[in-house]
Amino acid sequence: MISKNRPVYLVTGGAGFIGSNFIKYLFARYGDDVSVINFDLLTYAGNLDNLKDCEDRPGYKFVKGDIASSEDVGRLFGEGRIDFVVNFAAESHVDRSIIDSSPFIRTNIAGTQALLDYSRNHGVKKFLQVSTDEVYGSLDGGGLFTEDTPLAPNSPYSASKASADMLARAAFKTYGSPVIITRCSNNYGPYQFPEKLIPLMIANIIKRKKLPVYGRGENVRDWLYVSDHCEAIDAALRLGSPGEVYNIGGNNEFKNIEIVNLIISIMASKGYPGGRDLIEFVQDRPGHDLRYAIDASKIRRELGFEPKVDFERGIAMTVDWYLNNQQWLMNIISGEYSRYYDELYLPKYKNAAQAKK
Repeated sequence: MISKNRPVYLVTGGAGFIGSNFIKYLFARYGDDVSVINFDLLTYAGNLDNLKDCEDRPGYKFVKGDIASSEDVGRLFGEGRIDFVVNFAAESHVDRSIIDSSPFIRTNIAGTQALLDYSRNHGVKKFLQVSTDEVYGSLDGGGLFTEDTPLAPNSPYSASKASADMLARAAFKTYGSPVIITRCSNNYGPYQFPEKLIPLMIANIIKRKKLPVYGRGENVRDWLYVSDHCEAIDAALRLGSPGEVYNIGGNNEFKNIEIVNLIISIMASKGYPGGRDLIEFVQDRPGHDLRYAIDASKIRRELGFEPKVDFERGIAMTVDWYLNNQQWLMNIISGEYSRYYDELYLPKYKNAAQAKK
């Protein structure tokens, strides 16, 4: 039951990885002093099992719907007051955007515009657009992305997110909508869908499957533990200024091959040896950005946010979570995901094998 006496958060994409962690964060921090509407279409990456421990809370409500459907969004806003909108809903996997960009255009661009329009017309107090450092493109040398770095997306996914950011900016400039944009580095932690690097490596080691690494694994990413990201978003909602962009980084830069080798070592210490023999360098992703790195000094200076979880502790907690929740993991990597995995990686394995000859 959503109470009018509590601030009401609309969390779109709330059944996904970061969205479900954010809902858990809100209840952990504010208890029953908040109400949360989880609005999710439950596409392949949405999983209500992530939120089983929230289902009986008096302030929690799930609504199935599509942010790109004006009918769905209009019905949702027509049901009652919404104070804060946090837009996690997005198609988010670069590889899938290369195969077919149309769902990314629909959800990430048209869906964001629909949310902005209804939020403006219904007096939402703050709208937070959750974006990504990928909109900045690639750092092929030194330096860091700042909030003033020009946008230069290199994949259909990042182009769709950059477009959504521009729509959010336009809503602030044109209508004075109280919009804030956050751009985060690579997240990791519990409930992440196993198409992403860290859970993919863990799942494949458990299953004794090959560990696909693009190119030679030289691509560099900055890693942010998901609970830190949730805390930063909360800080931006409470303290951030409309019209501003805040970069959120973890200060943990690693090459992909370093991440893979670290997971192999941790898994070996947990009774899953031999992972190094499973590494298979595969044909690189088209337009693969070499390096992302975030300058997060603005959010630290203006909002007082600092990440709390160092990478060594975070990756150990992440491996433990997946090992302790193998049924959750195995439920996901069967069926449609298995077919997608074969479609994506089997041709790359074959090309890599031919290149060695």
